[in-house]
Amino acid sequence: MGFSQLIFLWTLIFPMIVLIYYFFRKKYKDQIISSALFWEEVMQETRVSPYLKHLQRNALLYLQLLALLLFTLALMNPFIKKSEVAGEQVIWIVDTSATMLAGKESSIFEQHKKEMKSLVSEIEGRPLTIITTGEEPNVILRQETDTTLIHRTIDELSVTYEEEQLSKAFDVAQAFVGGAATSIYLFTDSVERNELPIESEYVKWIVKGSDSDVENVAITKFAATEGNGQTIALVQIVNETELDQELTLSIMDEHEETIQEESLSIEANEEMTLTYEQQLPLSSILTAKIEVSDDYGVDNEISTFVGGGQSEIIVDRQMHALVQKGFQALNTNVKIVQSDQLQTMGEDGVIVTNQTDLLESSENKVILIGRDDQVSEEVRSLVDVSADPLFAFSQLEDVYVSAIYPPFEEFETIATIADKPFIQRSNRGDIVILADIESTDWPLHPSFPLFLWSLQNEFQEGLQSLGTFKPNESRAISLVGDDWTIYSDEDVNLH
Repeated sequence: MGFSQLIFLWTLIFPMIVLIYYFFRKKYKDQIISSALFWEEVMQETRVSPYLKHLQRNALLYLQLLALLLFTLALMNPFIKKSEVAGEQVIWIVDTSATMLAGKESSIFEQHKKEMKSLVSEIEGRPLTIITTGEEPNVILRQETDTTLIHRTIDELSVTYEEEQLSKAFDVAQAFVGGAATSIYLFTDSVERNELPIESEYVKWIVKGSDSDVENVAITKFAATEGNGQTIALVQIVNETELDQELTLSIMDEHEETIQEESLSIEANEEMTLTYEQQLPLSSILTAKIEVSDDYGVDNEISTFVGGGQSEIIVDRQMHALVQKGFQALNTNVKIVQSDQLQTMGEDGVIVTNQTDLLESSENKVILIGRDDQVSEEVRSLVDVSADPLFAFSQLEDVYVSAIYPPFEEFETIATIADKPFIQRSNRGDIVILADIESTDWPLHPSFPLFLWSLQNEFQEGLQSLGTFKPNESRAISLVGDDWTIYSDEDVNLH
């Protein structure tokens, strides 16, 4: 029960005035006189009940107090709260990001699942739609009225660790509203009011957030690289609580053996950065873990590959713009470099150029497109490819070439034009395309970006890592040749 007009609480002063007046009113002393003795006998029955006598004496007071109290309550407009689902249909937007695992006794996500089950009985036959958040919001239940199926779906809900992307889920929910009156429930940990779409006459928003403040200490950054035969690492820790925290930081190698451990103290709402330059032995994988008393344990551990990741693609600035754009579309780690600077590049990249001398002078792998030391000759024919794995996803038979350069005698030929070498592979794995891109119609065919993608994957074989994958991210990987098996970090066969 509540009151919508508490401002009128001051009117309680009126019954208090009446009550005070009662205590200070005139009081009379009982005196027996002879003329009243006859009435004494008549009043015996009344005197038997002292409570009735008290009521008779003070009836006016009680009536005045009751009237004034009712008047005060009426001004305060009392009401009784009752949970009721409004609208013709109901939509639930369920946040499945990792932060939903926070909580004191139980996670926010589990608390929300219990609340969802209690709401099912209040839906009363209205169709229910359930949408989970993520990069691509998923409609897991559509206009459903079967309570058994709804309860089973709630039980199967789980955290996906994706970023919530609430705005995308809101867009999907709005598509179900149409012109029907709708109640949209948002189950999340927190959301700003201005993030919600503008309310319309058809939509009522109900936000189910976190009931309590979550205390959290987290590892926000962990990076490592090799240097001088040792591993160099950086750890960043943040204390998001209002109190100083004591914690233990451990760094473990790929065999889960502790190679560094220390006790730390971090002040309230502070960030701490630690570097280890000459203390860690070589390891392909490192894991940092903190032991601390907080309400969110997912961000207390993080792993990183040492020296892993994708190779850098270094493209000669004088190469055709379609070659530059093609690699940039496949790989964000692309550099466009002046021709005279290619000799000074490090050993961690793949050079795309037409400078023939880099095949011998550079320690990097080279993709040679055209030649700067020879003159091309006319061929005007189509391409014929071999069974090389490089062409597993890119068929070049429809590519027309008007001119090619002389081949390298010692290189392996993997594609030809009119029985003349067109694509070659060197002994160390360099790829040579014996034609300028502008002498072909190759960029007009789907095989062009697929061939660049196959090149990128071939030069990245043998790396420790394929990069960092976000939760539920899909990525195409070239796995040609023999059969492949995927294992998790616990050596569990996944495929």
